[in-house]
Amino acid sequence: MLKFFFFFLTITTAVNAQISGCTDPKAENYNSDATINDGSCSYKNLKLKPEYSIRLNDSIKETSGLIAFENLFWTHNDDHDQTIYGLDSLGKIKRKIILNDIINNDWEEIAQDSSHIYIGDFGNNYSGNRSDLKIFKIEKKSFLEEKPKIETINFTYADQKDLSASKPNKTDFDCEAFIILKDSIYLFTKQWKSSKTSIYTLPNQVGNQIATLKATLDTKGLVTGATFLEDKHLITLCGYTKLGKPFIYLLYDFKNDDFLSGNKRRIDLKLPFHQLEGIATKDGLHYFLTNEALIRKPIINVLQQIHYFDLAPALDLYLHK
Repeated sequence: MLKFFFFFLTITTAVNAQISGCTDPKAENYNSDATINDGSCSYKNLKLKPEYSIRLNDSIKETSGLIAFENLFWTHNDDHDQTIYGLDSLGKIKRKIILNDIINNDWEEIAQDSSHIYIGDFGNNYSGNRSDLKIFKIEKKSFLEEKPKIETINFTYADQKDLSASKPNKTDFDCEAFIILKDSIYLFTKQWKSSKTSIYTLPNQVGNQIATLKATLDTKGLVTGATFLEDKHLITLCGYTKLGKPFIYLLYDFKNDDFLSGNKRRIDLKLPFHQLEGIATKDGLHYFLTNEALIRKPIINVLQQIHYFDLAPALDLYLHK
């Protein structure tokens, strides 16, 4: 009986020692006693300016996605062009790989895991009723050898019951960002009316799949790109508001695939009227983003560029803990 009492006392003490709260020292409501992150952290407004911005070649005016792979940053246009462009950190084109066997209807994002590159042909903002949404899955080794082995994942949204055409930029079923985690694909959509993003999940398997709604996040803007570091439990989204003001949205210190269980922080970028589309990082601190050319003369004349940002002010303590 005495042994049982001491065992019960030990378990009770261990449980009581676990304190839930905000565990991020960067947050306004940081609790130094907390041992379990409950996702409650709140933050002061942070605005970051790029370390540099460099104009890109005119052949990639519609740069729409970005990944870091094999010492280059790979991007693509979102219409007709079947080329994947390899850039250095200053935006110079170092390599071109053409995917002759597939069509670019509306390539809005590029993602990766350890063995494959993925291209999302799922842009759907014009009328919101595409019935040919797809993701191309390309083996990395064959891609680098310029003999790409390409498979296709077709999908539909489980909760999109009406496929009648809507007016441009009015749909909730328009996607420009996605990540890969183990055997699943996660989509981050643009909700044009609410400026929120819906998170959908579908199997990472060739064939016809159903994208199921997982969660909704109030990003207060249209999400257009994503980059993911699985080992650091860090997702970084990019996008812009309906007024063209760009932002980054951080999801980090989450549990498994419950991306909203950890810290959520929106960061404004000092780049007025930029249509950010692509984002990539190698270490979680240093980020490269690209924007499409945005010409609305005589008021707006923004050329396509690559930007370099240092996110140490937000993430250094988390990544170095």
